[in-house]
Amino acid sequence: MSDDRSGAIRQSFRRQAKACEDLGSPFTARLCTLVAERLTEATPVGAEILGWSGNPDGTGDALALRLAGTLHALVRSGRDPELAAVYPPNTTDEDTLWSSVETALQRDETFILDRLKSAPQTNEVRRSSALLPGFLTIAALTGKPLVLSELGASAGLNLQWDRYSYRLGDVSWGDASPVHLEPRWEGPPLPKTEIEIAERAGCDLNPLDPSSEDDRLRLFSYIWADQQDRLDRTAAALAMAAGSGLKVEKADAIDWLRKRLATSRPGLTHVVYHTIAWQYLPPALKAEGEALIAEAGSRANEAAPLARLQLEGDGKPDGAAILLTLWPTGETREIGRADFHGRWVKWAGWER
Repeated sequence: MSDDRSGAIRQSFRRQAKACEDLGSPFTARLCTLVAERLTEATPVGAEILGWSGNPDGTGDALALRLAGTLHALVRSGRDPELAAVYPPNTTDEDTLWSSVETALQRDETFILDRLKSAPQTNEVRRSSALLPGFLTIAALTGKPLVLSELGASAGLNLQWDRYSYRLGDVSWGDASPVHLEPRWEGPPLPKTEIEIAERAGCDLNPLDPSSEDDRLRLFSYIWADQQDRLDRTAAALAMAAGSGLKVEKADAIDWLRKRLATSRPGLTHVVYHTIAWQYLPPALKAEGEALIAEAGSRANEAAPLARLQLEGDGKPDGAAILLTLWPTGETREIGRADFHGRWVKWAGWER
């Protein structure tokens, strides 16, 4: 393989290390930095990573997160006690950490090579803190019960956002819940309105079952090992989802969306939403999805409005954009910004 190729892949690990540091995971940042600096092609796993044929970046194949999740899965599953001994809450020096990782790359080669084929799957519950203000805005502007359609719903944890409790600035929302979300809040008060959910559904190419031990392990493995609060919050949300019988449909996002948008729902507001998912669709599918939503928007009316709520990266350094589009007018506004993991929300609102 060329030095240019392996160099580009090492750079992608360094970029991911910076992102992990910024998002409060110094351990995962160390891990990605060590891979960038010390990984060689001497093992089949090293050769696979440094010769990766796809786009290794976070907006592509997310190679660094694939490897981090795979190693974390070895730890959480109990398959590799030696590796677990250098993982949080334990602390160790970089040489000892890397020695254990190198050993795992050889000892657990078959597991790692197989797991690297799978894209990371996250279901960050705190993103619901950015969604709730959007749903309140939609309910206030349309005055109708909501039909929810989530794309890339994974285990459906952000499909049950109304079952969590929140503290957003000076405002508390929701009944007492095992999942309480209280991000750093900046901006005007939330819209004061009631929300009624008439229907909820979600899809994912590889939906995770909240009641499946294997699926729970997969979801936990992609949460960074030194962020116990995220692990605990996800566990509580998974227990709620399992108890509710909530299931996410296995389907291609665009095919599923076409079916969901085909039906008019007079007296209801249909909300299509997604969080840090749209960016992973291939360009052709994104274009097809945009056209589908726009066409459905052209058929919307005051009796059956359509809304699209997004929390997606837009290349700006200040988190992700919270975008809301409402039909029949088709107007789009950036109603706020939020941290990719929902640690903070900078709310602007629709009326400003």
